[in-house]
Amino acid sequence: MSVTIDITGLPQERISFCPSPLAELGAALHALAEPAHHPRLHAWTTTTAAALKPELADRLHEADFMWRSTRSDILLPPRPRGTLAEELDDLDRMDDEKYVGSALEISCASHYTHGAPSPLVNERMRRRTLDLAAARGPRQVAFVERMLADPPGTRAWIRRLLEDCDEAFFADTWRRVGVQLAADARHKSELMRRKGLAEAVTAASAAMVLEEDEWGSRIVVDKLVQERTSAEGSGVTFLPTAFGWPHLVALHTPGWQPVVQYPVPTRDLGGPATTEAVKLRLEAVAHPLRMRLCRSLARGGYSTGELADTHGITAPEVSRHLAVLKKAGLVTTQRRGRYVLHQLDVSVVARLGSDFLESVLR
Repeated sequence: MSVTIDITGLPQERISFCPSPLAELGAALHALAEPAHHPRLHAWTTTTAAALKPELADRLHEADFMWRSTRSDILLPPRPRGTLAEELDDLDRMDDEKYVGSALEISCASHYTHGAPSPLVNERMRRRTLDLAAARGPRQVAFVERMLADPPGTRAWIRRLLEDCDEAFFADTWRRVGVQLAADARHKSELMRRKGLAEAVTAASAAMVLEEDEWGSRIVVDKLVQERTSAEGSGVTFLPTAFGWPHLVALHTPGWQPVVQYPVPTRDLGGPATTEAVKLRLEAVAHPLRMRLCRSLARGGYSTGELADTHGITAPEVSRHLAVLKKAGLVTTQRRGRYVLHQLDVSVVARLGSDFLESVLR
């Protein structure tokens, strides 16, 4: 499964890598709202949350459906600017229907691929928006009601909220991470210029590839959804993020320029496993006999005959189970003299939990 962005005929100059203060603020707010998604940021989320003034914390809670379970499209600008203020100015120029429909993305999840009418002009979407907000509590119902009744006033309230976050903690954070993100964007841009888009896309994330054939060109983002969009007439923007891991966000709203927010590389973990690899590994270790084989293989190298004798099964049965484990990348094999020894790749198994978490959060 994947999000596919059709870029057939799109000039390379319409594809850009650039940091965005607004997108990074959105990622930071998500990390504050869902710290369990971001164990690497534990120190930052704990310290920042503890330092928030109660009034600001309350306002963030009031509007957090814009970045908690999903990221509203308004937080992923297709044309990044140098400052948060400039990006907020661009948001101010967006018409009310588009802004409200995107801000209240909770209301259009099932309509996202085909485009949902704005709750400002469609009564059914208005009722749906209020019903979904009600599931998130009375404070968010009140906020949604206010946005539907007074879009200009609520938009001004949201801008003040983001500006207050900038003053309280984000400006200092951006001074530290903005340099890193700008350097990453320059590196990807140079890589695209020298070696082509395929190299730059793969360097941004191992969960993305460029596919080209006689039918055209497309960027494929490995996600647990199946969606398509086109960059025709617009372009594609890649936004590096320091706060985003493990999420790989792909904006594919009809009529919007596609935007991909990718986490910058980290040294402590390898590249992300594909969703297919995670599925194979979970299926491989779910079998009770293969679990018992893994117990032996975790302790050292064993031949097929030794495993058959230890577990009271035939050598062909062992070979079949080993083939499943090897296909999933969980077992390594090496020859010693006339024996072939199999051993569990403990480092891959140790990552299985985090790979699964990353695949469902990506």
